[in-house]
Amino acid sequence: MKTKTTRELAMIAMGAALIAVCSWIAVPAAIPFTLQTFAVCLVTALFGLRMGLWTVAVYLLLGAVGVPVFSGFKGGLGALLGATGGYLAGFLFTALVVGLAVDQFGRKLPVLIVSMVLGILLCYTFGTAWFVLVYSRSSGPIGVGTALGWCVLPYLLPDAVKIALATLLVGRLYPILNRG
Repeated sequence: MKTKTTRELAMIAMGAALIAVCSWIAVPAAIPFTLQTFAVCLVTALFGLRMGLWTVAVYLLLGAVGVPVFSGFKGGLGALLGATGGYLAGFLFTALVVGLAVDQFGRKLPVLIVSMVLGILLCYTFGTAWFVLVYSRSSGPIGVGTALGWCVLPYLLPDAVKIALATLLVGRLYPILNRG
């Protein structure tokens, strides 16, 4: 049993590190985007609900205490409580949906795609609500439509590509991770 616990802790640490590294990778485009959502979907689909949630929680806790694991090498409570912090917290919802789906229904392609899409949509929902609340308090009222235009619409296509890539990698990596 101890070996399993040690292995799980190592996998959680590596998963949190992967999310951090992917958050630092900014893909240049009209609106640059990072690979955080890709990593959250991938890790949670590989690890399942319990380890996936722990992985995302460790990542967020590292950022909360000031380790620069968020995009732009940011960290600290300011990043989590700022206008876009809701999207970071929304990763927990993504992990919850993807983890529950793979634990209940397996890692079949339709399960992965639907769960990742739903998880990202929940992340968008929580993050956008948080953005409207925080931005309105600091900079004046903002409508949900404006917030969606700034924070969600530009990322729909990149997130669709990230979901496709994550589903392909899960199929390749899951058998390898579960050999030992």
